[in-house]
Amino acid sequence: MKTGTTPMNEHAGIWIDHRKAFLVGLNGDEELTSVILSHVEKHLERGGDSPLKGSYEAQQVPADDSRQRALTGELDRYYDTVIAALRGYAGLLLLGPGEAKKELHARLVKVHLGARVRAVETADKLTDRQIVARVRSFFAATPPRAQAPPH
Repeated sequence: MKTGTTPMNEHAGIWIDHRKAFLVGLNGDEELTSVILSHVEKHLERGGDSPLKGSYEAQQVPADDSRQRALTGELDRYYDTVIAALRGYAGLLLLGPGEAKKELHARLVKVHLGARVRAVETADKLTDRQIVARVRSFFAATPPRAQAPPH
């Protein structure tokens, strides 16, 4: 029996790092892809002389706290945008080369969407077609989770 809620799409896979997320949504034979870009700047190098080459005064080092706060704020906005795009999917596959996939998983758990995550896998650079193929093959081989019988 359907309720008044919006129907949920079947599955989605996402390849994510701190700069870009590539989303593949699957709903039956339909496929939707999208790209979400972050505005996160790469960690800046400290200014001043190298400690190995000579003087290195504390005053020459930019404040790490302010840069870290800016980085964290940008990552928060980025992950919120990604989570909004994933919200309508029942099953999720998280892929990526580094920490971003784990950070996204932790945020999904925090917003009570963690149960939708079927797997978190390490995947280095992949082409868009390779990501689509990996998501399709993962969900073709993964049986759906058992659902509670209707009352």
